[in-house]
Amino acid sequence: MSTVRKAGFVAPAAERAAWETLLEERLSEDGFIVASCEVSRDGPWRIDVFGEGEEALVTAAIEAAAQALGVPVPDWRWEALPDIDWVAENQRSFRPFSVGPFWVHPSHVGEGRPAGLLPLRIDAGLAFGTGTHATTRGCLEMLATLDPAETQNAVDVGCGSGILAIAMAKLWQRPVIGGDNDAEAVEVAQENAGLNGVPELCSFFVSSGLQAPQLSGRAPYDLIVANILAGPLLDLADTFAGSVRPGGHVLLSGLLVEQAASILATYGSRGFVFERRIDRETGGAWWRSLVLRRS
Repeated sequence: MSTVRKAGFVAPAAERAAWETLLEERLSEDGFIVASCEVSRDGPWRIDVFGEGEEALVTAAIEAAAQALGVPVPDWRWEALPDIDWVAENQRSFRPFSVGPFWVHPSHVGEGRPAGLLPLRIDAGLAFGTGTHATTRGCLEMLATLDPAETQNAVDVGCGSGILAIAMAKLWQRPVIGGDNDAEAVEVAQENAGLNGVPELCSFFVSSGLQAPQLSGRAPYDLIVANILAGPLLDLADTFAGSVRPGGHVLLSGLLVEQAASILATYGSRGFVFERRIDRETGGAWWRSLVLRRS
């Protein structure tokens, strides 16, 4: 079993969200997880980075984030965690919950589904997206607000575990395509589609944004769903604008509430009009999911 390590430091409460976002943007593709917790009420926050990657990657990310924030590099150290199967631990702590028209549950809990809700079986694992985070919850709620007649051709960009593509396939009973730049996530997503009984409706491919021909060749889309981070969403604005039909929609998430203005301005300049939003909280931070329509 690989050794999981942790890098931790303390940051003022006002900087916590920015630290998390900057570190996630640099480290998530290398398999690191960034988490935070409040040290004391209204006091500083502890920022932790977990992963099996190289210390040099974390060092560079922390130094770059400090430079971007205009603050000194914090004191931190890289420590090995006990030899525990953290994925299994995470799976045991994952409990079923309802969100929108869905009931999200791990494989070891199959009983107790509320009547009328669609089951989504997702296990905590290496691919991002069990539905517990505010961004995924927001997206699942937003999907139920869309007109099925206007979502015939949909894609999930940065699909992670595949939860959103699987949710669309089950909600609308039609094919959905997805992509992720992590080949392991693509494998997990396809496996999850099978576990949820929709392997014939979901197809996943390794792709950075919409670059893979399997994804670019399906444009123009009725709906693009992207639950990633604010930085990549800004980078993809031109691509999305050229890949959604007039009247089509984008569902964007993975952004903090305070980052929404820049997203709206960038997409607004490319012909997208705000329709609605959902704000949800995770770990003391408020995250926003947006539905925009291309005019």
